Amino acid sequence: MTWTEPAKWYANLASFYAAAAAFITDPAGNVLLVKPVYRDHWSFPGGYVDEGEYPHEACAREIHEEFGVSLTVGDLLVVDWSPPNKPRPRAIISFTFDCGPIANLDAFALADQELEDIALFAPREAEQLLPSNVAPRVRAAIRARHRDAPVYLAGGSTTPLPSPTPRPLGEPE
Repeated sequence: MTWTEPAKWYANLASFYAAAAAFITDPAGNVLLVKPVYRDHWSFPGGYVDEGEYPHEACAREIHEEFGVSLTVGDLLVVDWSPPNKPRPRAIISFTFDCGPIANLDAFALADQELEDIALFAPREAEQLLPSNVAPRVRAAIRARHRDAPVYLAGGSTTPLPSPTPRPLGEPE
């Protein structure tokens, strides 16, 4: 085996995007969602992780940017690996953190240029408002809170994705 310079080695590795989201509920278990001005669907509060930023830091930053409040970013609830899809050319790994229950939305101020609405929804209604690949994160986050252990999703599914047929070592793809 020949030595490969680290810069060349890392340049050849796959790359992906990372995002961080906040799972926030009220005492009744309703889920907080936001309606961005630039999308036709609702989403969890959050956004992309910046270079040099940890996912939990991105979650806290996004909450502050979107609502003007600081919330405690708690336990990791869900990790969801989504393969590339149009128009996104790379896979994305989404981290959903427990940002606790809130009593009401009184302290939340919307970032006018980014969000057009914020609301609390029953879990089933929240699932219907989210894109189909994101909706499973609602139940996964609730399950993770109850189990006190994170849930791994692959493309929004708890069902393992089909594995490629194993090939003998050295056999080309």
